Amino acid sequence: MNIVSFKPQLILLHAPAVYDFRKYPLMFGPIADGVPSTPLFEMYPIGFFSMVEHLGRNGIGVRIINLAVRMLSSDDFDAEKLIRRQNPKAFGIDLHWLPHAQGSLEVAKICKKYHPGIPVIFGGFSATYFYEELIRYPEVDFIIRGDSTEEPLLQLMKAIVQQSPSTFSTIPNLVWKDSDGEVHVNPFTHVPTELNKFSNNYVAVFKSVLKYRDVRSLSPWKGWASHEWLDYPITPVITCRGCIHNCTFCGGSRNALALYCNRKKPAFRDPHLIAEDIIKNTRYTRAPIFIIGDLFQSGEEYAYTVLEGLKKAKIKNQLVFEFFTPAPKEFFERVTESVENFNFEISPDSHDERIRAAEGKRYKNAEIEKNLEWGLDAGCNKFDLFFMIGLPLQTCESAMETVDWCGYLMKKFDTRVVPFILPYSPFIDPGCIAYEQSERLGYKILFRTLEDYRKAMLSPSWKYALNYETNWMTRDEIVDCAYQAGLKLNELKRECGLIDEQAFKRTEERIKRAIELTATVDEIMELNDETIRQERLMQLKPEFDTMLDSVIHDKVQLDWPATKRNLKILSILKATIAESLIRR
Repeated sequence: MNIVSFKPQLILLHAPAVYDFRKYPLMFGPIADGVPSTPLFEMYPIGFFSMVEHLGRNGIGVRIINLAVRMLSSDDFDAEKLIRRQNPKAFGIDLHWLPHAQGSLEVAKICKKYHPGIPVIFGGFSATYFYEELIRYPEVDFIIRGDSTEEPLLQLMKAIVQQSPSTFSTIPNLVWKDSDGEVHVNPFTHVPTELNKFSNNYVAVFKSVLKYRDVRSLSPWKGWASHEWLDYPITPVITCRGCIHNCTFCGGSRNALALYCNRKKPAFRDPHLIAEDIIKNTRYTRAPIFIIGDLFQSGEEYAYTVLEGLKKAKIKNQLVFEFFTPAPKEFFERVTESVENFNFEISPDSHDERIRAAEGKRYKNAEIEKNLEWGLDAGCNKFDLFFMIGLPLQTCESAMETVDWCGYLMKKFDTRVVPFILPYSPFIDPGCIAYEQSERLGYKILFRTLEDYRKAMLSPSWKYALNYETNWMTRDEIVDCAYQAGLKLNELKRECGLIDEQAFKRTEERIKRAIELTATVDEIMELNDETIRQERLMQLKPEFDTMLDSVIHDKVQLDWPATKRNLKILSILKATIAESLIRR
């Protein structure tokens, strides 16, 4: 029987987007206003959860250390000191989305600085796309390509623990350097067509909290920790890997994953197991549970099977369902029958159906309004809508008309309808249609190499980090339009009662100051003397830092309903003790 050591053999490190954010003057702007994390993107990949569970079940102890959250939560936290104290068999670092191009490599350098003999393993979408360039960095020993790395990672860890490098060549999807520094690229053959053997919940991660006695390093984002980690531990449940849709700007779209992850079609988890995963999470938390992926991607029967499984459990947690396309009326009726507390979200991106179709979404505004009507009538607590700036065919005038439509929707329905409008930033995803066929879609891609992106993340303003312009908007226009749209939507939210006067003024002042700072940075960047330029930028750093959490939308608007003290500590403790007894 496998026995998992309380000393981890693999430590998964999640870096901030910019490792040196404490010393660099960085005006990130609203690049993370649509997600719970800050622009340092401290939320680690959800795949960490299944890695912890799968490797742990097979005798490899795994610990997650979220360096980004630790660094954000305390100026006194010393990441180098913490890394220096560790002694695992390997370090794993995610390079999932490109904003981590700088931070992940800096953390890898620190690992090698103090532990030159401990291998560093990279994985994630961006690591997969840029594997040929990434493996050339001296601090990178291994890369596991693909969107499903649990099994190749287990094989690699066993080879490392058993000190059998001769088996490296047999591990699928692995890119590696031998003792002479020669690069080897193994066949990309591990692309699972079903996900039923992997865990899909927080249970293993909750247990690791007690195993390693380190709650702070496990927090998925700064806001989670600020709730004293007990209050808002929202848990995600993934329904599939891959996508049936082909949105032109998405790095996780059908074409993109076929291009660089070798995934020709999505792999769906059994709907009965999705329901079980959700129910398992409710045993350990009362917090909201986010079901990631439109349940209708695999058909109506799949969606309704999940709901039927939930109906039997009579759970009290808030559930969040996302739609990639509008859902039929029957779905809302069945949700009401199956779940007591529920929320929805959809991303129409533009009010203009022509623009929406150009980016790969072909549903109509009337369908969106019907979904809002049906969802609210069904009793949902919140219905979020996300709109974007930087789309094909879109001008700033069109984006402002989208804001007008947001106002129309809020007035037609009620305060449960919560719209957001955000710039598509900082990067168009490599692999997506807009990136790979940029000229055809009216995009100009400004950066192409991993090193380009690493340097871009150190730009003093988010405008200079944007990796694209369109035939309809320059980078300057995208930035200006984002702020103007934010100001207008903020006013409409106040008029419709979504926010109070205090919240309105706070956001308005923040956006106006961001506009002023953007202009000031532009002036500084015109200076020829680099030393003076850096001195002037450093003088602005305290103000940049005050805008780290959000600019055009308060983070609280993203929250779903939740009560206090949501983690069921006693249940977690009992489960951990029971597991340890079984393993003996």
